[in-house]
Amino acid sequence: MTAEQAVRASLAAALRGHAGLRAGLNAVLDGAGGRATAPYAVIGDLLAADWGTKTAAGRELRCAVTIRDAAETPARLEGLMALAGEAIEAMARARGGWRVASLAFVRSRIGRDGANGWLGVVDYRVRVLAE
Repeated sequence: MTAEQAVRASLAAALRGHAGLRAGLNAVLDGAGGRATAPYAVIGDLLAADWGTKTAAGRELRCAVTIRDAAETPARLEGLMALAGEAIEAMARARGGWRVASLAFVRSRIGRDGANGWLGVVDYRVRVLAE
């Protein structure tokens, strides 16, 4: 399993396994290829860079989770984004031969999604080392 696959699998499991988030979302999609009714979350592309050492392979991954909501105000979306952050910060620290060395919140943003409601994005940096 690649570092990207391991982190993506851990993200998906964490988001789908968080009870509060599961109750608030209609779906958690792995990539933008699926269809769902808002509110739903999408695990976006991962941006990877080398983060290895002399003795172990490593990757630094930038991960974005997007949540779309059709509510009239961003209040519900703000709550869902906070729950997504909780889920991500509690994700499994080892999977598929990789272990998380550090996990850090980078930023979040909320904006209008055209006439369709609201869009929120939560970005995290995950650094992993091969076990």
